[in-house]
Amino acid sequence: MPLYNSIGGNYNKTRRADERIVEVITRLLNLPENAVIADIGAGSGNYTSAISARGYQVRAVEPSEAMRRQAVPSPQIEWFPGVAEQIPLADASVDGVIATMAIHHFSDLSKAFAEMIRVAPNGPIILFTFDPRTVEKTWWIADYFPTIWYDAFRAFPPIRELAGMLEEAAGRMVDVVPFLLPHDLTDNFTAAGWRTPERYLDASYRDNMSSFRITDQDIIAVELARLAQDLADGTWQRKYGHTLLWDEIDAGYCFLKVRPSV
Repeated sequence: MPLYNSIGGNYNKTRRADERIVEVITRLLNLPENAVIADIGAGSGNYTSAISARGYQVRAVEPSEAMRRQAVPSPQIEWFPGVAEQIPLADASVDGVIATMAIHHFSDLSKAFAEMIRVAPNGPIILFTFDPRTVEKTWWIADYFPTIWYDAFRAFPPIRELAGMLEEAAGRMVDVVPFLLPHDLTDNFTAAGWRTPERYLDASYRDNMSSFRITDQDIIAVELARLAQDLADGTWQRKYGHTLLWDEIDAGYCFLKVRPSV
């Protein structure tokens, strides 16, 4: 059963598309209005809708029925139940592909990349993802949630490895585009609250982050109790209060772009 059938019931409450991420995706796609885009691992359609609002026709592929039910209907969006390793779209049927914070849920990256290239053999492929290896261990989440931090090393392959896999599969160049996280992200994935640690004490905030839901909940409870105590007694402020002066942070997030064929 897809993970988000059980944990994604109120996904749209905290996981709204961030316009700055949408802007980068649109710029990297660099496709004309009415181009057809496949959104793989589309979730509840937050980025699907945002991309369609930029004038694209979108084919959204998502395995979780619970997530698809939350999608806002649009004549520019067509939904398909399916997985990245077997995309239910015809060969060469789209002009480009996007996958936003989804590849860590794919069961076989090689098959998924081959499928993306099959449906968009000449177009751009844009992945938004994360690599903890690119960040020094000074980010406070590594301190308070070490279980989640080290799980990320297993869930997310190294960026250069991913880029190499994509280049080999596509026979095209792949660009790596870093993305600094602003402090006021509207898409509340795991790192989004880097300047607002109190958010992580709210179960409804954590519920839509797979990293918190797939980890041993007894361990998470202990880690949350420590964070709550340190926020209450000023320890967090003394250790990490300087981050409250920052507007953005390099937390290891980036885009990969398979360049279109010329």
